[in-house]
Amino acid sequence: MLDFGLSDEQKALIDTARRFAKERIIPVAAECDREARFPREVFEAAHEIGLINPTVPPEYGGAGMGELENAMIAEHLAYGCTGIQTSMLANSLALTPIKLGGNEEQKKKYLGMLTAEPVFASYCTTEPGGGSDVASLKTHFSQHGDEYVLTGEKSWITNATLASFYVVFATSDPAKKHKGIAAFIVDRDSPGVKVGKHEDKLGQRASDTAVVHFEDVKVNKENLLAPEGQGFKLAMETFNQTRPDIGAMATGLMQRCLDESLAYAKERVAFGVPIIEHQLVAAMIAEMAIRTEGTRLLYQKAAWNLDNGVRDPIVSSFAKAYGADSAMQTAVDAVQVLGGNGYVKEYPVEKLMRDAKVLQIYEGTSQIQRLVIARSLAR
Repeated sequence: MLDFGLSDEQKALIDTARRFAKERIIPVAAECDREARFPREVFEAAHEIGLINPTVPPEYGGAGMGELENAMIAEHLAYGCTGIQTSMLANSLALTPIKLGGNEEQKKKYLGMLTAEPVFASYCTTEPGGGSDVASLKTHFSQHGDEYVLTGEKSWITNATLASFYVVFATSDPAKKHKGIAAFIVDRDSPGVKVGKHEDKLGQRASDTAVVHFEDVKVNKENLLAPEGQGFKLAMETFNQTRPDIGAMATGLMQRCLDESLAYAKERVAFGVPIIEHQLVAAMIAEMAIRTEGTRLLYQKAAWNLDNGVRDPIVSSFAKAYGADSAMQTAVDAVQVLGGNGYVKEYPVEKLMRDAKVLQIYEGTSQIQRLVIARSLAR
């Protein structure tokens, strides 16, 4: 049996997230974009009503929601601003490897920390010399008795300046590739942890993004999350779990593009009629709707698979690749529908276009997703 219906609880959750985006995110989004500032007060308000860390199990203070509910929250917060939404929900990326690979003590301490207070955590794989090629990372660890020592640099880290702890992937020897990678939980106040400059980005400027340096950082063995040889697998499974969220973000951004374009096209008159009555404009708006609904179905299927134990990573890559590329095209089309007005900051679509681009880049580029899909098909 196939059922596309939502439960009453899911409908209520969507209504809460949608209302929060319209009342708390949209009013500050343009200002935060200009100032490249994340509005911490918005995060705290979202944490208070349960929109942050929703998948943490109840035994660690969370709501125990599924990946589908988490992705639905992402969609409707992204409608307001994908930059703010990215920083608001980045904890999900950091807590997922702890849920998947952490022991009971680690889950109690770090998942409990996230649910008890409105604090942040960051996920650290990307480095200056490599992003999608996780197996080539250079951040090094060595073991000395009951401690590990980490040295290296992580780049493009969301919430780096805000985080209370980091989930860090490092290698014992770069020549070992994936076989040398381990994962660690590193507390922010550990000696040797230094946060670098805030990145001045094209889009999603309200999201906090910075470099993190690890200079001979000592990590107790209790904070080893995945031993050598198991870190790469944990990183890949984490991305499989979180890629539906990128599709959800893309859906929220596209829905905003569609709504802004439709409202404008019904009011703007050219050649004596509203431009929605011109076939080429109408066709562009229809394509926006098709892409939005297509991506929504893909991310929901990918998230449903995860919640129901269906091992099918290719669907997560479908949602990420199609969603990211569709969001970029839809945002470009929205600017085109608004014409000159779409090119100025008085209207929100120029920001939507800038925000959309990075969806094709982070958590595995659109090109990498196609390689993943092709290899899966070949097998």
